[in-house]
Amino acid sequence: MGCSNIDENVLKNLERLEASIGAFFQLLPMPTYVALLRGINVGKAKRIHMVDLRALMVELGFSQVATLLNSGNVVFHAPPGTSATYAARISHVIAEKLHLDVPVIVKSASEWVSIVTENSLAQQVPDHSRMLVVFVQDDLTLAGLESIGRLTVAPESFVVGHHAAFLHCANGILDSKAGAALLGKAGKAVTTRN
Repeated sequence: MGCSNIDENVLKNLERLEASIGAFFQLLPMPTYVALLRGINVGKAKRIHMVDLRALMVELGFSQVATLLNSGNVVFHAPPGTSATYAARISHVIAEKLHLDVPVIVKSASEWVSIVTENSLAQQVPDHSRMLVVFVQDDLTLAGLESIGRLTVAPESFVVGHHAAFLHCANGILDSKAGAALLGKAGKAVTTRN
């Protein structure tokens, strides 16, 4: 009889401890991530209402979800995890619930800072509206972007960094063969933002 009382008390204390630890971790700030959805809300194809996208993100367990206009840019908080895992989960739920094939790139706040910091063109280019940042999810895709450089024509510039690539289209994005390649089927595994 004494043993079962101890076991019961130990279990109750463990349950209280577990609840306290859980409550403690809920108070800690969660990392911030940015999801970039490729090719949505451009023309009539692949339309996603931002209210629906935010609801899907919350359904996935993300918090403090915010979208920017109809851009497919989503800022959210999540437990520490890999950006690639979050990208796959978001893309999967969009396919499952909205029946759309949408490539998704996710970057953590620290990855985002690295991308901004390594953009060597930012200081050299007077008109940032003619510059694209090329986001990728993995190093292999980033390395594959080296071939895009051959499509640039002076005064265009193309630089592949450690976390992203950067394209300056001096004569405009629509007049750039490199820009067209990144925006077209050749760029399916990337997304660009200017």
